[in-house]
Amino acid sequence: MATFKDFFSQQSATYQKYRPTYPAALFVYLASLTDAHELAWDCGTGNGQAARGLVAQYAHVYATDPSAQQLRQATPHERITYREEKAEHTSLAAASADLVTVAQALHWFAFDRFYAGVKRVLKPGGVLAVWTYGLPAVSPEVDRLVQQFHDQTVGPFWQPENKWVVQGYTTLPFPFEMLTPPSFRMHRTMTLPDLVGLVASWSAVQRFKAQRGFDPVASLAQELAAVWHDPATPWEATWTLILKVGRHTTT
Repeated sequence: MATFKDFFSQQSATYQKYRPTYPAALFVYLASLTDAHELAWDCGTGNGQAARGLVAQYAHVYATDPSAQQLRQATPHERITYREEKAEHTSLAAASADLVTVAQALHWFAFDRFYAGVKRVLKPGGVLAVWTYGLPAVSPEVDRLVQQFHDQTVGPFWQPENKWVVQGYTTLPFPFEMLTPPSFRMHRTMTLPDLVGLVASWSAVQRFKAQRGFDPVASLAQELAAVWHDPATPWEATWTLILKVGRHTTT
């Protein structure tokens, strides 16, 4: 396979441990949009988080990712097929999928080639759903420190593709018949080490460490400890999902 921008394999275990989980209601909603529930393709599956949500609604889930290391973190399931494939080169048959999903990964894809593959793979009337999310909301003091770290400390180390996330996918090309989805949020109870672990999974942090030779998260952890007080005390974190949903029409 051709090379791809791999910023998550190195910290794949950290990524799996600290990232929030998607609400079951999201997958119930997506299933309500397709007449059949035979096959869903979860593209850029990573450790299979979205695939595990889809399998409750679809008879089979085909979950692909170009990172073998990420796929090794996935939980096996008899109705999920994991494959090491690039988003732009799936081996799925034409008109075979009822639903295609991309969770927190679309901004890394070559849009034109990926969308062409989606249109080939989706059944007529099938649905593409893509989503992303930004920083968690914990408390004003915590949020300010995390935002400052995101924008200033590791700001220069974000890849150009991350602009799509910062812009809330609003300017991202999406050549499908747009649907209007409801709002979904993710909630997780986090201790201070959990939040620090989440930040450590960021791709910009990995690039900072590689270029500067030290871990910037250590200083952030000290700043957060001053407002968190007891590191073991759990606080509620909330993320708003940014969801774009479109239907594949043949007209």
